[in-house]
Amino acid sequence: MQAAQAPTLMDAAGVWAALGEIPDPEIPTISIVDLGVVRSVDLSDETVSVELLPTFVGCPALEVIREAVEDRLAGVRARVEVAFSFAVPWTTERITDQGRLGLIAGGFAPPAPGGASLGGSQIVALDVAVACPTCGSRRTRLDNVFGPTLCRSIRYCLDCRQPFEGLKVV
Repeated sequence: MQAAQAPTLMDAAGVWAALGEIPDPEIPTISIVDLGVVRSVDLSDETVSVELLPTFVGCPALEVIREAVEDRLAGVRARVEVAFSFAVPWTTERITDQGRLGLIAGGFAPPAPGGASLGGSQIVALDVAVACPTCGSRRTRLDNVFGPTLCRSIRYCLDCRQPFEGLKVV
């Protein structure tokens, strides 16, 4: 019989780096850290706790992300706790510059940084100029505001004639 393996005492920076290796299940060219889904990491002697921010309430990938985090951090501490929180809403502003490049590499148009505001309220523009991830042209049009998931829409490039998905500004 083999003795139980002692936990690998990874520090917080190591946990963040490990989480940065986990790809988003729907867009594998971007990590869950670069997507901005990881809100916090807490370490104690026995437990590593990770707080995640869902992009949308009904996101179909939540359990897949939970399992990926639990699997990747297994052995870091005796217990791995993963919780989803809506205490702070996830927004597209949480996507890192590296994440935006990962979206483009995956064929997705990243959301425009920031949003237009008027008098303290957010303006939601449905058809703004979005660069095509294939050719870079900004001559694109919105084909359908409803994409395969709540966070994406379907767009079309008028120059290279390629359809693509764009992340909505949230």
